[in-house]
Order: sequence, then structure tokens, then C-alpha cells
Amino acid sequence: MAQAIVVRALGGPDVLKMEGITLQPPGPGEVQIRQAAIGLNFIDVYFRTGLYKSAEGLPFIPGKEGAGVVTAVGDNVSRFVVGDRVAYASADGAYASERNIEIAHLVKVPDGIPLETAGAMMLKGMTAQYLLNQTFKVGPETTLLFHAAAGGVGLIAGQWAKALGATVIGTAGSQDKIDLALAHGYDHVINYRTDNFVSQVKEITSGKGVDVVYDSVGRDTYPASLDCIKPRGLWVSFGNSSGPVDAFNIGVLAQKGSLFATRPTLFGYIATRPALEACANSLFDIVQSNKVRINVNQTYALADAAQAHADLEARKTSGTTALIP
Repeated sequence: MAQAIVVRALGGPDVLKMEGITLQPPGPGEVQIRQAAIGLNFIDVYFRTGLYKSAEGLPFIPGKEGAGVVTAVGDNVSRFVVGDRVAYASADGAYASERNIEIAHLVKVPDGIPLETAGAMMLKGMTAQYLLNQTFKVGPETTLLFHAAAGGVGLIAGQWAKALGATVIGTAGSQDKIDLALAHGYDHVINYRTDNFVSQVKEITSGKGVDVVYDSVGRDTYPASLDCIKPRGLWVSFGNSSGPVDAFNIGVLAQKGSLFATRPTLFGYIATRPALEACANSLFDIVQSNKVRINVNQTYALADAAQAHADLEARKTSGTTALIP
């Protein structure tokens, strides 16, 4: 019998309970996979607490991201066969030892990338891909600020932005995390707990500000993030680990220098098969080039998902984290 984390009530990490589940054969357009690793992401917390609503209602199996091996194939499936190594980043129900999944979500994993790495990097790595290459096209002339530089997306984005030639500024909350970010592409890292990141950014940029701020923190970094941006620059709000940003008067963007603002999601950038494959292949290519290293800094047994969530929310984790069935 397959094992899964099932959420039957919204709340804290303690609502994450392991249960046995009966897995039916894969339906048309689906495959069944035995999972090697499942990625831990802050979006999982949002669904667990009810900030984001599960399409299934209660109960539901959380998680968006994983990797494994195809063990069975449903009708009308020609793209995948039993034995394929596959990964995904946008399919609800990841916290399970085995699962059925629509092939629209899947990509094949190159042989040179371990499944544990793929399972923990797809959502974060493809997020970094679209942020740096699509939402704002980063290049040698770009100076950027990335909050949560030592987080899962942050460590990938720092290396990737440096590979694109940018000047990369980050924020982090401890000396250990600052050192980690500096080892992963960042030119400057500001301790947001002890320093005013706005004044530090202004000093680093000689008063000019940055072209773009990437902000997954939310409440704690808004509106100060806007004060870091040069006129006609871009604020990218792609998460809210400290809580959601309250509704704001759009006129503040004019007051701060004719700024642009966007609230993108990965799922909006990989909504078609060509877009998914292009994004995933871009990630695979840069990882295999060794310009971006994926470090799985924490692993937890799937049964210990509650502890993993508690550590994530307490900001005790860094980089990528994998749950192992």
C-alpha cells in the first residue's frame, strides 16, 4: 500500500499525518510513478494553512514537486514508458510514496541528474528560470536585489544571475546564511535583521537603486523594497513567506519613480507543453553545465513532513530540501 501525508484539517505542521492510501491503476493520459524524492516548498505551507485553497477541498495530499520512476502507464500515453525517470513541479498531491499523475505535468530527467536532486529542484529551479529569463531579462547591465538569498530559489537564482553577468545583491538573516549566499553567486549580501537594506542598497549602487527586486518575503519587505528600485524599475512579488502584502494604492508606484509591479507564478509560465519543456530544459542545461549547483541541504523522511514544515517556517533551513518516501 502506498503511503501519503493527508491533510484533514487546516492548521499548523501537526495536521500533516501519514496514512496508507489505495492507489488505483493510472487512468487515460496518466502514468503511475514510484517517487524517489519530493520537494519541500513554502507554497506547501500556504495550502496547509489555508492561505491558498486546495482545489480538492479537505482532505487533500499537499505538495507540488517530485521525481521518480514510471511504474505503470495508462491509456493514450505515448510520451512516457515504464522505467522513465521523470519529474514535475506543478501537480498537487506530491507528498506520497507512489502516485498517479497526468503526463501534462511531467518531463523526463536527464541521466546526469540524480532523482533526489531533480525532486527537490524543479519548482525552485524553474521559478529562478522564469524570474531571471522571462519576467525580467537579466544580463550584464543588470543590478538586482533578491530577498531570501539563502533560500531554495535564492541560492539557485544567485548563481544563475551571476552566470548571466549581473551584479547580484541579496538579503539574509544570519551570518551563516550570508556566507552561504556569497558562495552561491551573490556579490553583496545584507543582513536584514541588523542592517537597513534600503540604505545598504543605495550605498552599494551609489544612490541609483537596482533594476529589479525579487521579493518572496512579502509583508516584512514591503514597501521598503520599492525604495530600492531605480525609476521605471520592476518589483517582482512572487511569494509571501512573512505574510501577504496588504492591498496598496497603485499610486505609490508613481510616487516611487514610475515603477512597474508584477505578481507572477511559475504555473502561469509553464501552462503549455512547449513552455514547460523550454523552462525545464533551460534548468537542466544550466545545472549540467555546472554554472548552477543544486545542493540538497536537508532531507527528511516523508513521515517527518511536520518537522520539515516547522523548520521551514522557523527559517532553520537553507537551499533545497527533499522529503524521502
